[in-house]
Amino acid sequence: MFDKVLIANRGEIAVRIIRACRELGIRTVAAYSDVDRDSLHVRLADEAVCIGPAVPARSYLNAPALITAALISGCDAIHPGYGFLSENSYFAEICQQVGICFIGPSPEAIQTMGDKALAKQAMREAGLPLVPGTDQPLSSAEEASEIAREIGFPVLLKAVAGGGGRGMRVVESEADLVRAFNTARAEAEAAFGRGDLYMEKYMPLVRHVEIQVLADQYGNAIHLGERDCSLQRRHQKILEEGPSPAVDDDLRRRMGEAALAGVRAIDYTNAGTMEFLLDPDGNFYFMEMNTRLQVEHPVTEMLTGIDLVKWQLRIAAGEPLTLAQKDVRILGHAIECRINAEDPERDFLPSAGEVELFLSPGGPGVRVDSHLYSGYTTPTNYDSLLAKIIAWGNDRAEAIARMRRALEECVVMGVSTTIPFHLRLLDDPDFVAGNVSTQSLSLMLSRGRS
Repeated sequence: MFDKVLIANRGEIAVRIIRACRELGIRTVAAYSDVDRDSLHVRLADEAVCIGPAVPARSYLNAPALITAALISGCDAIHPGYGFLSENSYFAEICQQVGICFIGPSPEAIQTMGDKALAKQAMREAGLPLVPGTDQPLSSAEEASEIAREIGFPVLLKAVAGGGGRGMRVVESEADLVRAFNTARAEAEAAFGRGDLYMEKYMPLVRHVEIQVLADQYGNAIHLGERDCSLQRRHQKILEEGPSPAVDDDLRRRMGEAALAGVRAIDYTNAGTMEFLLDPDGNFYFMEMNTRLQVEHPVTEMLTGIDLVKWQLRIAAGEPLTLAQKDVRILGHAIECRINAEDPERDFLPSAGEVELFLSPGGPGVRVDSHLYSGYTTPTNYDSLLAKIIAWGNDRAEAIARMRRALEECVVMGVSTTIPFHLRLLDDPDFVAGNVSTQSLSLMLSRGRS
């Protein structure tokens, strides 16, 4: 096992990784920007190294600074968390070159699955069902128009190197395509340094269902069931749950087998997530793979009792996966709400400032992953995620009831949060019935404004 790990991230995920390392007897080094000097992960780590100013490009996205911090502090591994450099094949390759273990998959796997066109081609060859569309980047708006006429409108333009909804546009008609193409390409270029786009048939009434996988370097691989991430705002997940209300045992088995076929096709190791679109008829289609830990990983941990971060560390250290598929048991139901520093009454305007008081909820079946504490000042330079509240119940109804109780108990004074929005969401009839799609949240918000 590793002796010392650099945490190349911040916020709640850095705290989460530090706790897993401590339970495994691994010392930790917190990398932090100057505005994160008083952050909880800095306080909890065994050591801390400042890697630069607040702007991410000069700190958490600064690969040389992170590598230097790891080397001078004597780390033998780096955990990238999620976001920032977690899916950067160049960073993973640099780690290899300097003899530091990157806790994640190989640079080759990251590169393949990070390029949406390459990923689709690899998964097609592995036998996974794909949404109709292009395998290669579009050369021009004219080519996009021709292909869109073939597969039929509406279509979805997506950045080849994209994620998080950036460089993505739904196009309803040919008249809108050229403008959407140019806008999406410019947005992708600004966000990812690459403006290449590809096209898919747009299917509005679908669920976003993802399969969690674990794989080691000895050919062992398992899936840990699914998470339903259909409730999204501007392609950003808001609430996740598992098991999906739309997935039965047979469908779970088939989706799991497809996910593992994709994993084996690219010799994938460590934790990852295969993301699928699920239509109302039970047909599923490969969408993309996240080659890292997911924000919503606690849902799976609550359902299975399997610590994903510890397994990331063990697998990266060369230990074999001792769990077989038959050992995976999914018990009860779990829901995660992302608590962001945003004001739902003002179109989710970001909120920042001093957290005058933070009282974390508790009680049976409730888990809170957060870096908040009373007196902490939230910086404006990063994602607005303050906490993740996860509720587990013997069934979905109990999980909802426990989540409602937890949200009502949670106190965050000094900044606006999305807690009131989540409470309204839990009372929505369609959510309570489990009848949602990736369009549901937009409809719920529209009803709230009318």
